[in-house]
Amino acid sequence: MKTEHKYDFDAIVVGSGITGGWAAKELTEKGLKVLVLERGKDLQHGSGYLGEHAPGYKQPFHGKPDRALEERDYPVQRKVYAFSTANRHFWNNDRENPYATEEGKPFDWFRSGVVGGRSLLWGRQTYRFSPEDFKANATDGHGIPWPVGYDDVAPWYSRVEKFIGVNGRKEGLAQLPDGEFQKPMPWFAIEKTIQQRLRKSAPDITLTNARTAILTEDLPGRAACHYCGPCENGCSTGSYFSSQSSTLPAARATGKMTLKPDSVVERLQYDEGTGRISAIHVIDAQTNARRAYRARVYFLCASTVGSTQLLLNSSSAAFPNGLANRSGVLGRYLMDHFLGVGAVGMFSEHSDSYFYGNRPTGLYVPRFRNVGKQDDDTDFIRGYGFQTMINSSNWMGQLNAKGFGGALKSQLSAIPPTWTFYMGGFGECLPRKRNHLYLSKSKKDRFGIPQVAFDFEWSDNERAMGKDIQQEGLRILEAAGAAFTMPIGDAQTLSVPGAGIHEMGTARMGDDPGESVLNRYNQAHDVPNLFVTDGSFMTSASCVNPSLTYMAFTARACDYAVQQIGEGVI
Repeated sequence: MKTEHKYDFDAIVVGSGITGGWAAKELTEKGLKVLVLERGKDLQHGSGYLGEHAPGYKQPFHGKPDRALEERDYPVQRKVYAFSTANRHFWNNDRENPYATEEGKPFDWFRSGVVGGRSLLWGRQTYRFSPEDFKANATDGHGIPWPVGYDDVAPWYSRVEKFIGVNGRKEGLAQLPDGEFQKPMPWFAIEKTIQQRLRKSAPDITLTNARTAILTEDLPGRAACHYCGPCENGCSTGSYFSSQSSTLPAARATGKMTLKPDSVVERLQYDEGTGRISAIHVIDAQTNARRAYRARVYFLCASTVGSTQLLLNSSSAAFPNGLANRSGVLGRYLMDHFLGVGAVGMFSEHSDSYFYGNRPTGLYVPRFRNVGKQDDDTDFIRGYGFQTMINSSNWMGQLNAKGFGGALKSQLSAIPPTWTFYMGGFGECLPRKRNHLYLSKSKKDRFGIPQVAFDFEWSDNERAMGKDIQQEGLRILEAAGAAFTMPIGDAQTLSVPGAGIHEMGTARMGDDPGESVLNRYNQAHDVPNLFVTDGSFMTSASCVNPSLTYMAFTARACDYAVQQIGEGVI
């Protein structure tokens, strides 16, 4: 496809993470010349993951945290489970790139600071939305109806799953549609026993593999997982899906992708004469030099918060409240999954059984409450699932044990082992207008761009669901034969908003331009050469991890955009 002389590129993609990588791959493979702008530092897949921690580099404090540095530079990022000394260079520096907070309104914004974005750091659990998920808003009246249904997206789910590689089991559940799976990862013996007991004592519960974007079978250029464990430090074998290991190399192989790291996008320029974006304005993060690029079409894939911040900062006479925001809903209906509530049980069986290696995922209990209809004993709508984790009490004993040979073996044998089975609930958040992000009127970042701020609180529906998560978690563990059980978390407080790292919904799609920012193809109602395909477009949250849905909608939107270009519409 030829590029007209007034354009620098056919398409510009903002962000190189999960959706930015997919947009780059799909658009270049369809013949477009594509520029990918990434505000983070350059990072090369493989040994480049290690950065300062490459072989030969001696970590200070023997790898223990540098508390003073982390308190100063990473006060938000260090809260997340995946943050460590080994991968600190993957994360956003909070001191250099802050966001605004208000007293009594906490929000944790976890973000990356390198090429590949959070695709290097995500938990990799990969589920489809169900037909019921796409109908929920229309059914119960919360939010606006989705402009698409499951059947519209199912072929794109399949396309994405086949490329990224998802291991899992087919269960035939309407609330958790099956996909294109590689063979599932093996289970611990105690997990098999728990499953057998639940089938007898709690038949409403399905215990299955967490469907995870980690290979159990080789794909071209990527090896099956070898269970080494530290996934969040970067998988040099490409066994887990990231844009670094998969989509960006595919885009690069076409010869049509230009990737520019350290490129902070300041704003999009709207041309009232054409009704389209005419340029994108970029700041070099190293030199502060400014320049503009022009393209036929623009894809925002900078994360829900990043893309919405950019749209809000791209105001003009035509759009005084943010680009493509005639509806007034840009920034509103912010959602996240709540977590931190659940239950834990201890089991003494199979103490001598251990699965080799370090399996990088747990098991999953799909939604079982309010499925198909409202349960008589629930005081909340929608539902939740459980993500599980298994641990052995003698693993810590093994780490602390002293000695060698027979003496070490005797010491390890003396440790009475038990299994701890943790069940953490992931609950659905309702779309509510009051939950929103906005631009601070007083605080700017080091580039002069207004900082983003948040106003978010959980509703009574989420709190009621949290209470049910604890009660049902205990029921499930008791049915599984746990010798000891206890609830986890505070069902009234729930997690700090943002801690689920699934922020979404602030530029939602819908059929009515008066109530939504995007149409059914992720195209802005008001600006036809603008597409937004990260979590911003989500109209509801479901209770499952959303990244697969982001990727599927991105591939679908790219296909539509190329058709529109071919027909001369954009």
